[in-house]
Amino acid sequence: MMSTIDLRGRVLSMRELRQALPRAEFDVEAALETVRPITEAVRHRGAEALYELGERFDGVRPPSLRVPAEVLTEALDALDPAVRAALEESIRRARVVHADQRRTDTTTQVVPGGEVTERWVPVDRVGLYVPGGLAVYPSSVVMNVVPAQAAGVGSLAVASPPQRDNTGAFAGYPHPTILAACALLGVDEVYAVGGAQAVAAFAYGFEDADATCEPVSLVTGPGNIYVAAAKRLLKGLIGIDAEAGPTEIAILADESADAEHVAADLISQAEHDPLAASVLVTDSPELVERVATALERRVGQTKHTERVRTALTGQQSGTVLVDDLDAGLAVVNAYAAEHLEIQTRGAAAVAARVRNAGAVFVGPWAPVSLGDYAAGSNHVLPTGGCATHSSGLSVQSFLRGIHVVTYDEAALREVASHVVTLAQAEDLPAHGEAVTARFGDAL
Repeated sequence: MMSTIDLRGRVLSMRELRQALPRAEFDVEAALETVRPITEAVRHRGAEALYELGERFDGVRPPSLRVPAEVLTEALDALDPAVRAALEESIRRARVVHADQRRTDTTTQVVPGGEVTERWVPVDRVGLYVPGGLAVYPSSVVMNVVPAQAAGVGSLAVASPPQRDNTGAFAGYPHPTILAACALLGVDEVYAVGGAQAVAAFAYGFEDADATCEPVSLVTGPGNIYVAAAKRLLKGLIGIDAEAGPTEIAILADESADAEHVAADLISQAEHDPLAASVLVTDSPELVERVATALERRVGQTKHTERVRTALTGQQSGTVLVDDLDAGLAVVNAYAAEHLEIQTRGAAAVAARVRNAGAVFVGPWAPVSLGDYAAGSNHVLPTGGCATHSSGLSVQSFLRGIHVVTYDEAALREVASHVVTLAQAEDLPAHGEAVTARFGDAL
């Protein structure tokens, strides 16, 4: 079912490895021209454009862009008790982990009378996007809202696409489970807006008959290629977390791995999207055979069989055979998966050698699904190899470090000649004069 890339006996450079490994085609640049008129329509026509775009792309016109408070309350009241309990536990665990990520201010005395403080300040307002396409993601509400709240962000707004299949009080609004998750977290500013237009709505703000959405400083949350393109287009006007692409799982395994576990985990990510990537890296041809057998059986038994089969047989998925675990580590570090499972002997020691991954899941009892919902970690993670330079969503994502410089006269006098010398070396004499002006002839 999954194609095999045999790298045994080959020593490849990083460039060659990246070219050899499977990866989904996700051309954000090509989507920019599709997204540009959408963002411009929202910029110039605001709410009117958002209603029209909801009808065009989501097949429904929301009764109002902002979800009324009573609809949020009704969604929470109607939530299945088991789902509510699961969400509450997910929230609890996420808060435990993210509370420990809060930064503290640090003051460094450079010289007597001269100090620099790094002060951590939350962004003023954030827009949190929750997708609503092939699946419903209340867990993404948790993963976006919890770190923002832990960071101390004062103003939070959530946007999620209106669902045309909703009925009753929820007709034309986001999925009621999404709304219930917002209510559980105390978020009352929720908009029935999806796709690129949601990013534009957050960036520019808009006025509706009964609501005003103020512009945000930062937009976070995963979405499809058009959401990613809108983030790229509007980056600078707003901050963004990442341009999220299709989800990925890589599993580094040896012959000790349970083939049923490996197959189940590969399928778990493949059910997200036909473009989802599932990659097995192993030095065991026997494991490859056992996993292939398990996949053939399990794919036919899972609910989203066709979606899973499309993902597993796509160019973005495959098995990579390597000589040994050292070679396997080189492969997974080059691939830089969104999710990386280590199913080997001595998994913790192997995981300690991983340098590039959005999140690492260690051993047979830490499947990616745990991280998706209830590990306490965050599941908004870098995709498409961006884990080589970017991190997943965290409290830090919502904070800015501000340097506060405090020098007295003696401390400035001590370093003044160096400032003047460097200013002259850069042919910026006025910079030096800004120092000498304070001392006149006494310098």
